[in-house]
Amino acid sequence: MATGLGETTAAPARAAAYPMLRYMGSKARLLPWLGAELAELDFSTALDAFSGSGCVAYLMKSMGKAVTATDFLLFPSIIAQATIANSHEVLTSEDVELLLKPTRRGRRFIANTFDGIFYTHEDLVFLDKLWANLDALDSPNKRALALTAMFRACVKRQPRGVFTVSDPTRYADGRRDLSLSLREHFVEQVAAYNAVVFDNGMPCSAQRLDVLADKIATYDLVYMDPPYVPRADDNCYVKRYHFLEGLASYWRDADAQPTTTSVVRKIPKRFTPFSYRRTAFDAFDLMFKRFSASTLVLSYSSNGYPDLDVLVDLMGRYKSSVRVVERDHRYHFGTHAGVSRNRVAVREYLLIGQS
Repeated sequence: MATGLGETTAAPARAAAYPMLRYMGSKARLLPWLGAELAELDFSTALDAFSGSGCVAYLMKSMGKAVTATDFLLFPSIIAQATIANSHEVLTSEDVELLLKPTRRGRRFIANTFDGIFYTHEDLVFLDKLWANLDALDSPNKRALALTAMFRACVKRQPRGVFTVSDPTRYADGRRDLSLSLREHFVEQVAAYNAVVFDNGMPCSAQRLDVLADKIATYDLVYMDPPYVPRADDNCYVKRYHFLEGLASYWRDADAQPTTTSVVRKIPKRFTPFSYRRTAFDAFDLMFKRFSASTLVLSYSSNGYPDLDVLVDLMGRYKSSVRVVERDHRYHFGTHAGVSRNRVAVREYLLIGQS
């Protein structure tokens, strides 16, 4: 059942208020375009199979859909719990006071492990204390909100938004984000995420899943934005966001143990077949086959591998109709003075497969 015109029209406006996370391949700036295309499709239930920052899942939630957001990393799953699955709980002033209160608990892992890396000593101590106080929140949704505010605070305080450069002063250029402490950023981000919590009247959920390996329910529509193989560099999200992935579990998860031989204390990469040319073709084929009962919507870019015509043929194995919608787009990464060097102009594609 399609949403009504009023809901469809309002969706991009609500989605535009979603806090934008500097995230590799983010579709935040494409939401009006994506919203217009999705509004033409008839669906009530949707899966965002690679939810990342959560902005597309939130767009579909804003359209009145029953949305499930999944990711194989922990921190995007927590973001989705806070903003997609959570329909009404926010962090009150009392909650924030509990989180910020001094604590004598002896957690020093972050301050000890990342001393001199990414942030000041005071910022690192703050993160240790904040994590210790999370136990004061008895609601999973509130804990997810607090962690999500922590994630965005850390990204905003990090000059390039990624965790590959250890020196916290390297890009110091007077920006407000670099002048605020992590504590000040955290308080601002609590307010930002509180503001986007809403109930769309439909059951929404968030899960940490590998969509190629784990059991998945059937949905009317599956939106896919996998980490396609780029023409240069790599697509490893763990390499760029290892600090957030570790922070999500306080580095307790077995696959989130920091590597002491790494200058920035990286955690081990997680294998995904979408990262390698030798396995990407079969991964796309398996994904399309797995979700062949649903309307398929794939986001893709002209700088990715496999080529567009290959993906159209692959999707055509399982769908009688495959159409491509495209537009120009310019990805840029970071906000430092040299960011113009990091802009990449591409054609952005939506492959829509229907029976």
